[in-house]
Amino acid sequence: MKKALIFLLIIILSPLIAGMYGILHDQITYSISEEYYTQFKFIQFGIADYFWDRWGASLVGFMATWWFGLILGIVIGAVGFVHKTPKRMFLVSMQSIFINLVVALVIGLTGLLYGYIKWGNVTRENLPNWRIPNDVIDFNNFVIVGSMHNFSYLGGILGLILAITWQIRNRKKLQ
Repeated sequence: MKKALIFLLIIILSPLIAGMYGILHDQITYSISEEYYTQFKFIQFGIADYFWDRWGASLVGFMATWWFGLILGIVIGAVGFVHKTPKRMFLVSMQSIFINLVVALVIGLTGLLYGYIKWGNVTRENLPNWRIPNDVIDFNNFVIVGSMHNFSYLGGILGLILAITWQIRNRKKLQ
């Protein structure tokens, strides 16, 4: 019974934590390219009629990540049942969520660096094969931010794999 409550708690906390990560992530990228939001993300998320500022970027960040946190919470919580006690289940599950966040952040920042190196001096003629709106003025930073976003999704998936591995490797530690 206690483990079921821990499982439920993890499922509740994980989307909230992921959403907060998304808010922070999108505040960073909004600072680099407001156009990425005003010309793309606000429209993609259907909030362009209401938000055109950092509040909108925060909303996009939360909406873009909470669902992954839910999936993460379900998976990490389910794997957490391998631990003998509810306390250990909660502790190692929260560590796993933290591992996922760190990996997503590091891979996302790697994407930012990649974007600066690969697309920092791009011209409209040699842009990546992305749908970039015609109204974009600073397409260098637009593409750099897009690189960070794409890498961050990859980081979330890689982080989930490492988090599951962490859970399983720590199942035999002292309870």
